[in-house]
Amino acid sequence: MSTGAHGPASGRVFVLGSLNRDLLIPVPHPPAPGETVLGGDARMLFGGKGANQAVAAAVAGASTAMIGAVGDDEAGRAYRARLEAFGIGTSALRTVAGVPTGVAVVCLDRQGDNLIVVSPGANTRVGRPELDALEALGAGDVLLMPMEIDPEVAVAALRAGAARGARVVLNLAPFTPLPAEVLQLADPVIVNETEAQQLARSGLRAPSLLTTLGPRGARWGDLAVGAAPATVVDTTGAGDAFAGTLAAALALGAGPEEAMAAAARGAAAAVSRLGAQPEPDAPA
Repeated sequence: MSTGAHGPASGRVFVLGSLNRDLLIPVPHPPAPGETVLGGDARMLFGGKGANQAVAAAVAGASTAMIGAVGDDEAGRAYRARLEAFGIGTSALRTVAGVPTGVAVVCLDRQGDNLIVVSPGANTRVGRPELDALEALGAGDVLLMPMEIDPEVAVAALRAGAARGARVVLNLAPFTPLPAEVLQLADPVIVNETEAQQLARSGLRAPSLLTTLGPRGARWGDLAVGAAPATVVDTTGAGDAFAGTLAAALALGAGPEEAMAAAARGAAAAVSRLGAQPEPDAPA
């Protein structure tokens, strides 16, 4: 595990990633191929790995900025207002005409497990303007990035963040093969157990690898922490809460063990409520 010198803690987290509106449908069980399942009342919530992680970082106390794209629609306008209600900077959140804001359909079963289908919408347009926004990064900042954007853009962003002296935290979710030298820039690369297996099968290696283990906690190199106590209501966004809280703690100067413990508490809070994000006036 690397803990590298990344300059004085500035408390700033920049999140480059996706924003989606989540259509949440309670179901008795996930549908099998060809099966129609009658669900409960649908709810429209806020999600997308990038925005989920930005909200988690802001709730954890870090000065946070969201870099990404939404459509020129009501969903996009609502999302911008929501992020601003959390105190998240939106000057680098671009509105793209002619495409919708991303949408995810989430089927949530009685055990709190989920099945998710995503229509990326404006997230597929993340590109040069968002990379240009990374010029604001400096030593002591943290660039947090999940993989729901174009892999070429992700690679360019990781290189740009490292070149500007920021600490790069990569959430390799969903798993996407990236060049080996790019994975070496991230401290850490965050994966769940499935993504860790995919990474191993790909033959690639991340020198600083943090694996989340669900109810068994998480491991970062030789360091392990247990999961914080929680009553599971909805697992949607738990990994995002972990990543965002971890990035915030690192930006605020925490060491790896302290940051992981904070991240575990953030994930526990996430699974204890419905939806991937808290409300702006909800307790952390």
